[in-house]
Amino acid sequence: MPWLILIASAVFEAVWATALGMSDGLRRPVPTLVFVVAGVISMVGLARAAKHLPIGTAYSVWVGIGASLTVIWSMATGAESVTAGKVVFLIGIIGAIVGLKALPTGEPVPVPAPDKPFASDRRQR
Repeated sequence: MPWLILIASAVFEAVWATALGMSDGLRRPVPTLVFVVAGVISMVGLARAAKHLPIGTAYSVWVGIGASLTVIWSMATGAESVTAGKVVFLIGIIGAIVGLKALPTGEPVPVPAPDKPFASDRRQR
């Protein structure tokens, strides 16, 4: 289930990136609203997936899928030209995403707790 959430949130990343490009610097209300809503959904999905997946893998897959879909959409709509180089590099990104998904996650490395919580550090100053 975390992988499905991650993939769905990556699709919303492509949606917000595309909406941002269409918003004319956040001056057009509808694309700006789509940008904000899709951005929130995308971030929440990433956060939920990262509770169950290593953050490095989750973030890399999220960015890779979002970036790939954004470029593919731009090429499909004619906003960007289709070139052999872009196709080759998109295949590389997609291959890297598949590779990260295929690798075992392994056991997480425990992170030691700080000696003092951050809030108490501020109170002592």
